Amino acid sequence: MNVENGIHDAHYYVPPPSRWPIVGSAALFLLGLGAALSINQVVLGNWALLAGFAILFWMLTGWFGDVVRESEAGQYGQQVDYSFRWGMSWFIFSEVMFFAAFFGALFYTRVISVPELGLAGDTQRLLWPAFQAGWPLETGPKAADYAAMHPLGLPAINTALLLTSGATLTWAHWGLLQQKRRVLSRGLAATIALGVLFLGLQAYEYHHAWTALNLTLASGAYGATFYLLTGFHGMHVLVGTLILITMWLRVQRGHFTPMQHFGFEAAAWYWHFVDVVWLLLFVLVYCL
Repeated sequence: MNVENGIHDAHYYVPPPSRWPIVGSAALFLLGLGAALSINQVVLGNWALLAGFAILFWMLTGWFGDVVRESEAGQYGQQVDYSFRWGMSWFIFSEVMFFAAFFGALFYTRVISVPELGLAGDTQRLLWPAFQAGWPLETGPKAADYAAMHPLGLPAINTALLLTSGATLTWAHWGLLQQKRRVLSRGLAATIALGVLFLGLQAYEYHHAWTALNLTLASGAYGATFYLLTGFHGMHVLVGTLILITMWLRVQRGHFTPMQHFGFEAAAWYWHFVDVVWLLLFVLVYCL
């Protein structure tokens, strides 16, 4: 859309019929079938899962490749760019709601359900006489069977890494706008490296929590909310890192200009969203 006068472009590109939606449907079917068979220890399930992931990867690379080629061919006008921006905005909003549900579960557990369970009464004494309301919850009659994660150490380091990655990505964006391709490439590479380092440290943190602190998914409400929130965030960091790697490869091929670079902007929006979610996680899960 022409923002200044509100007139739509005369030309709006409509792509030809594509095979990728049906290919993606087949991939999701195989993934679901493979998961069900694997849970029931059917050998064919592992092969179905592998085939599903392979077809899904083929679909993603093929479909996104078509979009990149259409964009580089100049087939997208302002109205298509406007549609992309709205689509990405609604996608990030859905991700906000996704994490809001888990933060809501954490809030309900800590502020409502745990204090209510701690109220003295006949039911509480019959079901769990040794229960003590607090956070993290004690799972045994004496000391807690697990240790809670401390905000200092790896969580604080990971917070610094993600904050720094936001700065390096902004630096890369500045390089793109100033037509400094070397700055753009280096800023993206630094952001990718910080994302990979974050994932490596989180994997080490999980190993330490599982083995040394005895903190598992079975460690009551604290263990469940800790791994669900940090685990889903880690998955988003992984996806964001893969997206940034794709953007870096496109930069090496000469893609993006100061006037046309929404693919890069969309990746930056997603990465900054991941940064904000981690800040909330650090405060609400590790610190409080």
